[in-house]
Amino acid sequence: MGQEENQGRDGERLVVLWTSGDREVAEKMALMYALNSRLRGWWDRVLLIVWGASVQLLCRDQGLQERLDDLLQAGVEVQACQACADMYGLSGQLRGMGVEVKYMGEPLTGILKSREYLITV
Repeated sequence: MGQEENQGRDGERLVVLWTSGDREVAEKMALMYALNSRLRGWWDRVLLIVWGASVQLLCRDQGLQERLDDLLQAGVEVQACQACADMYGLSGQLRGMGVEVKYMGEPLTGILKSREYLITV
């Protein structure tokens, strides 16, 4: 591994809050960074939260669904906001893709109040 790899500190978790409905933002930031963070050991644990417009984008884009499979296989935790998914009628589809769907207001508040690291895209 190069110097830039495996620099995560024990127990640290990165949370990526993906809210954008823009495919390029998803592909070139949210999903790419979350995946590389796990594969290269930059963070001990990585959680991707699918929220808002990203729910619709993920459910209609086969290419992003393939990237989601890569994330899950790499050990990235993936959760989606149930309130958002229910609004779009997509909770079942997300669960079928291996995404944990749950109400996220309280968990996100806990993340914000903790010493975890959060990126919003």
